[in-house]
Amino acid sequence: MYPDQDRIHRRYVDLQAYVGWSEDDAGRIRGIRPLLLPHLPSLVEEVSAAIARHPAAQQIVSGGGLSGEDLEPALLHWLTDLLTGPYDRDYVARRWRVGAQLLRIGVEQVYTNAAISRLRDGLVRHLGSAWAGDRNGLVAALRSLNKLVDLDLAKIEDAYQSEYISRLQGHERLAMLGQIAGGIAHEIRNPLNVIKTSHYFLRSARNPTAEKRDEHMQRIERNVRQAEHVISTLTSFARMPAADRKPFSLRAGIKEAVEDSAVPAGIEVVVDCPDDLPPALADFAQIRIALGNLVRNACDAMPNGGRLTVRGRALDGAAEIAVIDTGVGITAAQLERITEPLFSTKARGLGLGLALVRIILDRNGASMSIASEPGQGSTFAVRLALAPQRERE
Repeated sequence: MYPDQDRIHRRYVDLQAYVGWSEDDAGRIRGIRPLLLPHLPSLVEEVSAAIARHPAAQQIVSGGGLSGEDLEPALLHWLTDLLTGPYDRDYVARRWRVGAQLLRIGVEQVYTNAAISRLRDGLVRHLGSAWAGDRNGLVAALRSLNKLVDLDLAKIEDAYQSEYISRLQGHERLAMLGQIAGGIAHEIRNPLNVIKTSHYFLRSARNPTAEKRDEHMQRIERNVRQAEHVISTLTSFARMPAADRKPFSLRAGIKEAVEDSAVPAGIEVVVDCPDDLPPALADFAQIRIALGNLVRNACDAMPNGGRLTVRGRALDGAAEIAVIDTGVGITAAQLERITEPLFSTKARGLGLGLALVRIILDRNGASMSIASEPGQGSTFAVRLALAPQRERE
């Protein structure tokens, strides 16, 4: 992964300003270049020999597919480039590629720092031996040389870190994809197995009663809905569009969310929302999805029945919708992670429902607070902006 060259060059220029690099420094490098170039081959041999004597460093280099014959020309080219410049976009891009290459062959940053330290020591030593001017000129030249080496090291480390983070994120995405795939397989396999057994019964049973036939047809219908819910949740999570925020009736949103959720028998539903509640400002379709997820989660938390209360009210200049259940509750440790993707308190579930709610609320400028006690139930309170007075007509 190589980023935009203009961007990484701007970052290099910013680093130059940070260390106080100037045209005077560039001029001093041009002045000492003839003194150092003849010593570069012997300096490279010294560093290569030091690597060969160090088992860990040698193992990393050879493990990356480099031999001593490969390493020495690479170091010589790097040092020549360092002293020659110009320090433009192409130069910075070459330095970035050095960092990326070091990561690719598995060189740890500490070894990169140590190798550059040895190279710096050699450059300083040879410059001191070859210098024929006054002491003040040598001190100024050494300062410029150290700035240049530090800039190179910073750029290489910047590239190394960026490449490492990119690689790590790629691994995390693959791991998440594996988790999602496993969750989808589990969530869809169960309803498919139910559908399969009901289909087998309907196909094989001789003269089944009407009640038995209806029972299996209803089982098929319920499990088709369950599979569709898994797919729609995943699709909504991946493709949630930008919010189209308009005034809408909270009471209508609450009513539709409850009706669309097919609340199981055994759960008492209480809708508490005054008719004169001011309209909220949000994307109605998205808020319906969020409320539907909250209602379904509340129902899942009450496997043995209970009371589901959905309450709407105006509070402190905002609209609040609270989804309250009398279910199993959530522990404090679970509350800290409850809206993370792939985290679920259920034995079955993708763990995307509340993560989707959070995304929807973020896109609609809304927020959510959660209060729960194990064994006492939970309250999910969503706060939305009220529509401006001029938009309420």
